[in-house]
Amino acid sequence: MNHLPQAWGRPRDDCYGPYDSSYLLSNGPKAHTSSPVVTGTSVLAVKFKDGVVIAADNLASYGSLARFTNVKRLRTFNRRTVVGFGGDVSDMQYLDRLLLSLDIDENYSSSGHDLNARNVHTYLSKVMYKRRSDINPLWNHILVAGLDSDDRPFLSSVDLLGTTFSSPTLATGFGAHLAQPLLRKLADNESSVEGVTREQAVTAINECMKVLFYRDARSLDRYSIAVITKEAGVELEEDEQLEKQSWAFAEMIKGYGTQTV
Repeated sequence: MNHLPQAWGRPRDDCYGPYDSSYLLSNGPKAHTSSPVVTGTSVLAVKFKDGVVIAADNLASYGSLARFTNVKRLRTFNRRTVVGFGGDVSDMQYLDRLLLSLDIDENYSSSGHDLNARNVHTYLSKVMYKRRSDINPLWNHILVAGLDSDDRPFLSSVDLLGTTFSSPTLATGFGAHLAQPLLRKLADNESSVEGVTREQAVTAINECMKVLFYRDARSLDRYSIAVITKEAGVELEEDEQLEKQSWAFAEMIKGYGTQTV
């Protein structure tokens, strides 16, 4: 029997035949991701008069299995921008490395200018569109929240096709169906943002995260939330817990529990 380390965990050649290592060759056809495996669900964000609130839960699902329960999907970029990732986790990690490299380059730059949220969004939209044009897209839907060059609240999205969109409220995944209507009650256009306080925005986001936990099978009751303002910069909490949960509404749903009618 072969006891060398390179044989550990492999079937025995005398029982199953020689090991086929042809799949390790680098001269085969290129393979691009056609269906993400480990994914994150919704990212929510809303503007208020002094900044932006953004949140995402800490779950990464392996298909339908709630496999990884401590994956942080909000990334800070300098002190005025937060990027929220929905979709494929490996592509999120790739984009995180790109942003880290960009941040290092900017810190060593002698221009005296910092990248703001609008600049980061433009950069990510170009990256996503380039990969889409290569027919090798990054399977993510991204929200960029923060402050622009005039220190005004900025919120915009970009998807795997490089399509961009801005709005006072944005959501990805199931949040676009379940949370967006609730957020639009708070701020349905840019003019209404001036009447929204920080407390109202945070409360709305927390309630939407609770609704998603009730209704989205790929969500979790632990989440990360960030508030970006001119005065305090980025205030990020990465291990928040949903409070005051109530499943009483489920008793009225046909088929719940032991109901027979």
